[in-house]
Amino acid sequence: MAKNIAFSRNKVPLYRQLIMWFVRHLQNATATLGEIWRAPISAGMTIAVLAVSLSLPAALQVLVKNAEEITSSWQQAAEISLFLHDNVQERAVTNLVTRIESYPEVERVDYIDKTQALKEFKQVSGFGEALSLLDSNPLPAVIMVTPTEQYTSPNNAKRLLEKLQQQKEVDFGRLDIEWLQKLAAIIDMLERTVLALALLLILAVLLVIGNTVRLAIMNRRSEIEVMKLVGATEAFIQRPFLYTGVWYGVIAGALAWLLVQLLVMWLNQAVQPLLGLYQSEFEMQTLGLSEFILLIVCASGLGWLGSYLSVRQHIKAIEPC
Repeated sequence: MAKNIAFSRNKVPLYRQLIMWFVRHLQNATATLGEIWRAPISAGMTIAVLAVSLSLPAALQVLVKNAEEITSSWQQAAEISLFLHDNVQERAVTNLVTRIESYPEVERVDYIDKTQALKEFKQVSGFGEALSLLDSNPLPAVIMVTPTEQYTSPNNAKRLLEKLQQQKEVDFGRLDIEWLQKLAAIIDMLERTVLALALLLILAVLLVIGNTVRLAIMNRRSEIEVMKLVGATEAFIQRPFLYTGVWYGVIAGALAWLLVQLLVMWLNQAVQPLLGLYQSEFEMQTLGLSEFILLIVCASGLGWLGSYLSVRQHIKAIEPC
């Protein structure tokens, strides 16, 4: 008789085994979600702590994302000014402009002759009457070189400047990259800060979830002892607690995303009047769909890991008397 029962169990189709496996996990997931719903105060406080912990690195990531978006639109900031010798002929200047335009690092070349340079200087400086008293034009001809997007970074723009200054028609070149280097250093510092803060808060999330699951295990100690007495496997006992950690992570991740959205909306209202003074149409970006999904996946993964570490340690220590 026992052989027939064992034989019949082995003959259960694979698809039915998969369906039953899915049903069991679905039952555990919905049951643990119900337990969280029935304890709104304690569960809510835990989720709030997790949400704040997750929202801090997410908000810094949004800050870095917007800073990179702004700098990518400042391609003119790396513009190079080449001041030519006074005795350079127009034909030599034309050949020089043609050569520079052929460089793969260059996107645009503008030539400003001495007459145009003096005219623009009079309009900008306000010394038009004083300059008209001079016997000759003291300003040199200038070639304005705009690098491609790949060469707008401080290091690449500086290398391009050194290359252009080797031309015999060029007296000297000018590139104001000091502020670009500072901006690049600030963005790099922010990226490192995001990484360091994320690692610290990951540890905090693991500790919070692990401690929450530990308390849940202690509260159900008697139930776990009975389950072990009747032959329940450790996987069966652990499953509800693992789903508890996953749900904590999912809900906290969604709440963290909402907090970041509200923060960006609040900051955008303060930034728009300032950008309006500079005729800028820039609008702060927030977390996209892929980043939202990544946040939820990471949060749920941290919830599962924190629960797993706590469950493996404490459930094994519970043995029926």
